[in-house]
Amino acid sequence: MNKFEKLKVWQESLVLVQKIYTLSGRLPRSEERNLIDQIKRSTVSVSLNIAEGSGAENDKEFKRYLNVAKKSITEVQATLKIIDFLYNIKVEEVETKALEILKMLNGLIKYLKRKSEN
Repeated sequence: MNKFEKLKVWQESLVLVQKIYTLSGRLPRSEERNLIDQIKRSTVSVSLNIAEGSGAENDKEFKRYLNVAKKSITEVQATLKIIDFLYNIKVEEVETKALEILKMLNGLIKYLKRKSEN
């Protein structure tokens, strides 16, 4: 098992990927090259940055990847707002999962920061 696979935040990011792929199937086909591609890419980016960062040489580099993952999850959140606004598709469950992951990322970053200060 890889280091990233043990991280709860990475495991939860996979759940989010699944939810986003399901949600994207409810959007009009006209959004296939727009919102659908965008939200899928940003969601997968969260998982990939967590995984890539977990293999970093040091905590400082790991934090950098986690911060990129935070930016991607924020992009997911913004795209969900747009989907709700344009198509009135209820996205609360997915928004809740995205917020949970954001909080987990913040917590892991704070932990790594405290660890490096000691």
